[in-house]
Amino acid sequence: MFTERDLSPELAAVREEHAPGAVVLDCARDFETLPAAQAEDLALVTDAFDPSSYPEARLPADAPELLRRYASDELTVGAPGDGGVAWTRQTEPPVVLVKPRLEGSPDPFVDFLVAEALVQVGLDLPEHFLGFFGERYRDLAVAAEDRLDPTGTYQLAAALYDAYLGLHTRETFAGWADDHPDLFDAWVDAGERLEPRLDDLSTELARGETGFGDAAELACAAVKHTVEQSSTSPPSQAREDGTEPPTPFGALDTDAYREYGADYAVEWAEKTFDRLE
Repeated sequence: MFTERDLSPELAAVREEHAPGAVVLDCARDFETLPAAQAEDLALVTDAFDPSSYPEARLPADAPELLRRYASDELTVGAPGDGGVAWTRQTEPPVVLVKPRLEGSPDPFVDFLVAEALVQVGLDLPEHFLGFFGERYRDLAVAAEDRLDPTGTYQLAAALYDAYLGLHTRETFAGWADDHPDLFDAWVDAGERLEPRLDDLSTELARGETGFGDAAELACAAVKHTVEQSSTSPPSQAREDGTEPPTPFGALDTDAYREYGADYAVEWAEKTFDRLE
């Protein structure tokens, strides 16, 4: 099921800096959430398991079954929306999993996704949005209950946490211009590819042409690409304004969100859904 992936010198350097000892694995089969039997196969390439668990009381009564699996003490790796790369610190050492769906994708793009995962592994932040929201997940569900079903609330929570992670990773990505130029270029390119999808997002949302959860995924993904141009970045590669999330998601691209975390996210959701009524 798993084979160790050969890393480019740039990726090896990123791993050494942010997640020493982490194992990067190619997966033989695609997945959203790794099936239990295949998750157990990680024992063949790691030394120990330490599954995360969360109190059941943090979940609303109608929470999706997948979320209950995450809250349990079952080793649960990967989630819908993770894309082509997933990671976990529930193993020792941590692992980064590269899925077969990325076959045929440009190598620089795949390398950036792996590098992003390694940077996230090295952060002192929760692996899953349940750890981020804690008891406030129920408050988020209440704020969204008239607009989103339980699956939509799950989607929104995942997007909000993606934005929060982006606030902690983007300066690292922006700093790669000199030391890891290929990864830097791939980060810039990914941001530029998002821009056309963001241009009319607010209008599409207002017209009901795009669901709120889908809009949140796109807008929150842009947060990790929004940085001021650094003095060391080539002007042709780093734009001063970056890729800005559209209204109402721009309020997540703030120092206040980075500082106050889940409390800020819930308050944002409450105010945003109130305005939509």
